[in-house]
Amino acid sequence: MRLYPKSKGQWIRLCALASIAVLLFSYKFVLPFIGFVSYEPRNGDVLFQPLPGGELVNAIEGVTHSPYSHCGVVMKMNGEWVVIQALGSVKYTSLYMWVAQGRAGKFAAYRLRPGYTDVIPKFIEELNKFLGLPYDFHYEMGDDAIYCSELVYKAYKNATGTELGNLVKLGDLDWQPFAGIIKKYEGRLPLQRVMITPKDLSEAHQLTKVYGFGL
Repeated sequence: MRLYPKSKGQWIRLCALASIAVLLFSYKFVLPFIGFVSYEPRNGDVLFQPLPGGELVNAIEGVTHSPYSHCGVVMKMNGEWVVIQALGSVKYTSLYMWVAQGRAGKFAAYRLRPGYTDVIPKFIEELNKFLGLPYDFHYEMGDDAIYCSELVYKAYKNATGTELGNLVKLGDLDWQPFAGIIKKYEGRLPLQRVMITPKDLSEAHQLTKVYGFGL
C-alpha cells in the first residue's frame, strides 16, 4: 500500500497544506515565543497588543487609528510573571499566554518613567482590587464592570490621585466608519460618552515605551 502522493498534483497539494500548517504553527506558537523571550519584564509594566480580528476589535483600533486594542499590567506572582487584564473578567494570565492571545504575538511594553516608579506597589495593590469584575462591553466609566484600559487607568488614579492618560469622548474619535458596530452594541450612538482608550493610555506622560515586538 503506497502512502505517499502518486501524482504531481497530489504533491503540490501536500506541500501547500504543509506550508499552511507551518505558517499557522509559527503564528500561534513561534512568534509569541520569540516576543516573550526577548522581553525583560518589570513589575508595573503596561503591555499593549492587537487582539485577533473581529468587529469590536476592528472598531477599537479603527476609531483610535491605533494597533492597540487591548492592554494589561505585568506583575510577579509566586515567582511567575503574570498579566492582570480585563478580558471576559478581570483575571491573571501567564505572561506567555497573554502574548500568545494577541495577533501574531505582537505587543509593546511601556514602563513608568523614573520619578513615578515608587507608586508601583500601590498601583499593583489597586489593580488586584478589581479581580473578578466582568468585562464592560459598553465602555462606560462605572464601577459594576470594567474594560482593559479602564482597569489600568482607575488603578493608577486610585493609587496616586492623578490620571494616566487623557479621557476622550467617543464623538471626538473617528467613529463614523464604525457607526453600525457601535449601534449594534449600544442601540444608539453615545457620542458624549467619556472613556480611556488603549491608545490614549499609552500616550500618558508617565510612561515610556521600552519594548515592541511587531509594533
